[in-house]
Amino acid sequence: MASNHHVSTLVLLLITFFLLLQPHPSNSNPLKICHFDQIYQLRDSISDTGNLIRETPIGALTPFAKLPYGETFFNNATGRCSNGLLMIDYFASAAGLPFLNPYKNNEANFRHGANFAVAGSTALPVEVLAGKNISTMVTGSSLSVQLDWMFTHFNAICNIDRDCAEKLKNSLFMVGEIGGNDYNYALLQGKTIEEVQSMVPDVVRAIKEAVKRVISYGAVRVVVPGNFPIGCMPIYLTAFQTNNSAAYDEHHCLKHLNNFSIYHNDHLKQAIEELKREYPNAVVVYGDYYNAFEWLFRRAPYLGFDAESAQKACCGTGGDYNFSLARMCGAPGVPVCSNPSQVISWDGVHLTQAAYKIMSGWLIHDILPKLQCSV
Repeated sequence: MASNHHVSTLVLLLITFFLLLQPHPSNSNPLKICHFDQIYQLRDSISDTGNLIRETPIGALTPFAKLPYGETFFNNATGRCSNGLLMIDYFASAAGLPFLNPYKNNEANFRHGANFAVAGSTALPVEVLAGKNISTMVTGSSLSVQLDWMFTHFNAICNIDRDCAEKLKNSLFMVGEIGGNDYNYALLQGKTIEEVQSMVPDVVRAIKEAVKRVISYGAVRVVVPGNFPIGCMPIYLTAFQTNNSAAYDEHHCLKHLNNFSIYHNDHLKQAIEELKREYPNAVVVYGDYYNAFEWLFRRAPYLGFDAESAQKACCGTGGDYNFSLARMCGAPGVPVCSNPSQVISWDGVHLTQAAYKIMSGWLIHDILPKLQCSV
């Protein structure tokens, strides 16, 4: 009986998995039902398709500008912080659109949208974070800077406000996930969880103002993703490793960090409800990254991932989680696993293409009915 139950559970999970990857069974591009002409992305390294490596000469020297980043899909580095595709790539494909070009690529075609995301960016301006004694170590292109780029871009493609609203009425706007780096920098620079928690209202307010701004540009459909369960990530499992078993949940994730992510997400969801009331003609949808990742993480063995590597970086070295801040992926001599398609974490901070694909399927299945697209 136990064996039959196990088989039944496995079959159910596999059926659910395939349904998630194809939310609309008769359509291999499920988001095409929304007839999106463009997608516009504001964000950080989870979605950067090449802005950081073009932004400054220093950006071109980051690990993301060279192999092994990009090795699986592109066979060369594009600036994506993964071994291949990102979630925004899967969203574009699901909408029947080409991958989004980075805004900083001056030779790119932006007919189908633009990607303003920059790896390492923050929701709060760098000056505000500096006032809290938090240094931003990668880029100064915070959310407000990306919004300025977007404004410049729309001024170039639209003649008047009414014209821009007409051009953008069939666009999808992705505002986030953003804010994770504000917390990352603070926690890794020694701020207490209470100090970081006090930042949440300011971070969420910045995201809310960004949504208001894109709606003022003409956005009709906006997805606002929340944060991951960061207590399951190799970078945090390494930085806050402890012998206190009570600090971990049943999946060996750090409870206080996951609780913090939930705290941020709850504030963000409340802000989205406020936006819905304030802008009844816009569709603002929460992107549930927390539960998408948790669904993947808890079912990893059934989804083709190596259970023993569920919390280890594919590209990395050292410690229980194959991760070290001193020698991260891309540094000389740092090895890459032979089977990235069976590993969730690519470099201890970002996920593999395989993990992003499954998360994207879950998210599209969850978001599509809420976008209120007509057939």
